[in-house]
Amino acid sequence: MRHGKIGIVLGTVAAALLVVTPASAAAPAPAALASASCPTVYWGSLAKTGSLSTHSAVENLRTGRHLCFDRLVIDLAGPAASHSARYVSELTGIGSGLQVDTTGGANLEILVQAPTAEDFNPGAEVKNLGYTTFRQLVWLGSFEGQTKVGLSTRARLPMRVFALPGPGDGSRLVIDIAHHW
Repeated sequence: MRHGKIGIVLGTVAAALLVVTPASAAAPAPAALASASCPTVYWGSLAKTGSLSTHSAVENLRTGRHLCFDRLVIDLAGPAASHSARYVSELTGIGSGLQVDTTGGANLEILVQAPTAEDFNPGAEVKNLGYTTFRQLVWLGSFEGQTKVGLSTRARLPMRVFALPGPGDGSRLVIDIAHHW
């Protein structure tokens, strides 16, 4: 009977080895892993708007990179203001209407119904970023109580736009653009 038990044990080990995935099996592509772990099902690439009546001012622009998306944050001195974000064929200055050349495959125009704060200085008109999705942050100006900013992106990709309260009495307008569809 000892040989019978060894045969059962060896048969069980052999069956278990058949279940193990061979080392030569192809691993999922990084893009497939990213899209599986970075859901953008409710984002889309159509225009996003928010209608809020406030007397805020744009204080700062910040960009950052995340695992699934690149982010632009517009800091406001007060409650969130009305805004729109939409893909356009070209970015133009808010007061001049002059086209600003960009290097990306798509352009996102963000319009905030708020002037810039008195001490706000955006620096260069075009800031090269080289992120996964963002290519350039483009200052398009502030005119008659509105501020316009552009993002040159790698392609027309899904986005989401939302407002967050704080810090303090201020608020933040957040624009995320996904790395992949």
